[in-house]
Amino acid sequence: MPTKAVTFTVGADEAGLRLDQVLAARVEGLSRRRARVLLDLGGVFIDGRRVKIAARSMHEGEKVQAHLGGALERATKQLGGDARARDEAGLPRHTVVYEDEEVIVVDKPSGLLTAPTPESDRNNLAAILGEVFVVHRLDMETSGLLVFGKTPHANRVLGERFRTHDLLREYLAVLRGQVPDTLVRIDRPVGGKTAVTHLSVAERLAGATLVRARLETGRTHQVRLHCRAEGHPVLGDRRHGEPTDFDPPRMALHATRLELPHPRTGAPLAFESPWPTDLAAWLQGLR
Repeated sequence: MPTKAVTFTVGADEAGLRLDQVLAARVEGLSRRRARVLLDLGGVFIDGRRVKIAARSMHEGEKVQAHLGGALERATKQLGGDARARDEAGLPRHTVVYEDEEVIVVDKPSGLLTAPTPESDRNNLAAILGEVFVVHRLDMETSGLLVFGKTPHANRVLGERFRTHDLLREYLAVLRGQVPDTLVRIDRPVGGKTAVTHLSVAERLAGATLVRARLETGRTHQVRLHCRAEGHPVLGDRRHGEPTDFDPPRMALHATRLELPHPRTGAPLAFESPWPTDLAAWLQGLR
């Protein structure tokens, strides 16, 4: 479900009440018990700071923001640490493909968030890995390769490389329709910023095309937005695409290659992740 942010200011008549009481009274459709689940997840902020204590006394004039969405819908309905542990146990499993003292490279499955969001600071890859720095992200439905920094130095160096696009990132995507061989470069702003994607046809399918998409820049949803703008949205993209009668079980987008210099030594690091198994049978059906 889409995220909904509910913001309100604590009134004089609410001063001294518990936070879960106020949330249940102010947020439509939110019971006191569900408010406590939302607090468990980390979906509530007071004056810009995340708060998880249901019994916290409220003060007049405090600004409260509650973020309701998919994290709350997916969460176990019970309360407490055991319930949140069950949430994590039900997540799809990631694979570590490389790790040293500075970096960790992970093959992320579809259905797993990269990092905390306003909805929740739990049940995401960064939280599962522990003390890491998030330098780039993949959408929840997108699978494939991610690198995290493990030290402040790696975070600074990797962050700069992503900022200046001084690395290689390539995706595999199945697009609707027959993508012409002449469509090799898409140069369209995303979010008001320059965005360039390089495309090449990897395989022609029934009603679709498997392409390689190399990012020259790295804007949010860049591949999805660029391909939709050219009339060939990523199949299974429920936000930016259009449904077909041959949609995949989830969005057909996979981060397949990642190449960058090591942040400490400068040695080249190169990784490749093949087309994911959860989309293999569907792709075979289009051949």
